[in-house]
Amino acid sequence: MQYLKSAVAITFLFLLCFMNRAAWAQAPRLDPLKSPEVLPDHRVTFRLRAPQAKEASIFGDWMPIGSKEPLTRDEKGVWSITLGPLAPGDAIYNFYLDGLPIADPINPHIKLRARTSASIVDVPGDGTELWQPLEVPHGLVELNWEKSKVIDGQTREFRVYVPPGYHEQPGVRFPVLYLLHGSNDTAAGWTDVGHANFILDNLIAQKRARPMIVVMPWGHAVPFDAPREIQSKNTALFEKYILEDLIPTVETRYRVAPGRENRAIVGLSMGGGQSMLIGLNHLDLFSYVGGFSAAVPGDFESRFRSLLDNPKSTNERLTLFWFGCGQQDTLFGRSKNLDTLLTAHQIRHTFRVTDGRHNYTLWRQYLGEITPLLFAGHS
Repeated sequence: MQYLKSAVAITFLFLLCFMNRAAWAQAPRLDPLKSPEVLPDHRVTFRLRAPQAKEASIFGDWMPIGSKEPLTRDEKGVWSITLGPLAPGDAIYNFYLDGLPIADPINPHIKLRARTSASIVDVPGDGTELWQPLEVPHGLVELNWEKSKVIDGQTREFRVYVPPGYHEQPGVRFPVLYLLHGSNDTAAGWTDVGHANFILDNLIAQKRARPMIVVMPWGHAVPFDAPREIQSKNTALFEKYILEDLIPTVETRYRVAPGRENRAIVGLSMGGGQSMLIGLNHLDLFSYVGGFSAAVPGDFESRFRSLLDNPKSTNERLTLFWFGCGQQDTLFGRSKNLDTLLTAHQIRHTFRVTDGRHNYTLWRQYLGEITPLLFAGHS
């Protein structure tokens, strides 16, 4: 009997080893290709193994919108290109393989979107940039889920940054910034690529900004791929969501300082247009409004005629109206026209003109510039 047990055990071990070897044999081999490869001079080499493809190209957010750069194929079917130098920080790119847009198959750093995905390349700076995780106290980014009464009972995500020491100061209330993303982005955009949490950490540590709560909601209140007539209703529904769902939920869960003087709304691109519409429509709730590369509403003049025609009242209620745009951005004309309109009507504002395209490289910079101006006169 003992011999039989031993024989069964040996047979079992043999089968186990055989199965493991078979499993290893069937497992896909890791592709040794490297992509992206950041070179010492901040140029970046991108590679894609696709021996059956007829054509491959790349688009990066540092390039003019709508443009592509063709990749070159070697004898082993590897397509590659070296671009740059690129500015320090996270940049977003994707390949086009025989016309099909795809993320980089071997880069695990993915940029999620409302529809499709792309890849992220991190170009190192000198280590002192505001968006770097410097040796300072760090706040927390908390994921919140809440069923929306406004948007068909959907359970929607919003992210909240609380400053360092928030949970250790139960008697302290904080001003709140509602920070909005752009079209085809998600609630994660401002932390995954914008690094808003590190920017706030560093500004607070340097005593250049007040400790504040930052709320980052998902800005697509209707499906991103919905027909145009449905998409046109997105901002109106999102405005209702902000007012009726988000603000009450945030002020129930978090220690928010009361009053419009402790509330700001700022956004980029689509979110910049949303922040202007929502903020200026509700100066009873917001005293700080900002937009980066903003999709300024085309009907701004008619929509806000009463504000434009009463500059004294508007200027008394609007503590800060700040917007900026890069001169190489296709939306630059909208911001420039808005600046001209506001100036003609004597509405106090700041228009920040810089070089730059429609990307987080610029938006991180703008967030670092506007944040010290928020809530500066209140304590």
